[in-house]
Amino acid sequence: MKILVVGPSWVGDSVMAQTLYKRLKYENPDCVIDVMCPEWCLPLTNRMPEVNKGIISPYKHGEIGLISRYKYAKELKENAYDRSIILANSLKSSLIPLFAQIPIRTGWLGEMRYFFLNDIRKLKGDRRNLMVEKFAALSIKKGDYSLENLSFPSLQIDTENQKIMSNKYKIKNDLPCLAICPGAEFGPSKKWPSKFYAEVAKKYIDDGWNILCFGSQNDKETGEEIETLNDLASEDSFFNLVGETSLEDAIDLLALCKKVVTNDSGLMHVAAAVGRPIVALYGPSSPDYTPPLTSKKIIIRKGSGYEKIRRGNEDEGYHHALMSIKPEEVINALDTL
Repeated sequence: MKILVVGPSWVGDSVMAQTLYKRLKYENPDCVIDVMCPEWCLPLTNRMPEVNKGIISPYKHGEIGLISRYKYAKELKENAYDRSIILANSLKSSLIPLFAQIPIRTGWLGEMRYFFLNDIRKLKGDRRNLMVEKFAALSIKKGDYSLENLSFPSLQIDTENQKIMSNKYKIKNDLPCLAICPGAEFGPSKKWPSKFYAEVAKKYIDDGWNILCFGSQNDKETGEEIETLNDLASEDSFFNLVGETSLEDAIDLLALCKKVVTNDSGLMHVAAAVGRPIVALYGPSSPDYTPPLTSKKIIIRKGSGYEKIRRGNEDEGYHHALMSIKPEEVINALDTL
């Protein structure tokens, strides 16, 4: 069986989708899974042994492009997929499987997709499902998709590249590494303040640790801000890697770390998927929906409910719920791990 998955656009969601791929392989070990996703998610699919190949989606977020989607689907039709699984709720995400005439097109009911999907799934209405459960609910068999019945994501590590990156940045191999992930693509409302990260970094440097600071190009300003605090720039065991590493390199270097403190972000899910012990900091978002999928975690949250906001009501767009989490509490949690 050949399966085309129309994958998510966010890094964290793309990591969690591996649980679906594991489930598909469990149900049909011989199935071949291709994942269509944005180019920036390919490093993730490359580290998932369940995925045959990643296919770059040529469409930007929100772009419809009916004619181009039709032409693109006709090219994909040559792969003769038996089944498609659409992880997004949007109408446009279901167009290519329809145009490619894939016989079985599975997805959730949403945006009037009755005529585009022919295997429509509905979630149980008695509770709020985790994102990973929603993904697993789209598998071949309509079995129990509760979290306790699912396999967590587990990205493969390239140990040779890990050594190359460690040597490139002159990371001290005789010291343990603490990773800090201060960014959040969604916006500053999901960020713990830079000054608090700097306090945690200084404490662990004084205790004889390397500090590896991770993030994307969009987080570069945050990394530079942390570096200027507590004279961290002068510390030879502080490594500001924000915007410096590819996602694949970040995967391997995160796997090198003994502990991770992170916002609710894509890198939080990457760290969980390489088996790192995590202190995860939540503000307006909720761990009741997208928790780090690992047993080795401590979640700190002072708020409640769920707010989908990019900027909070504090200075620099921070959210009051994250501002109320103090460095001492995070340090104590890290010591507990």
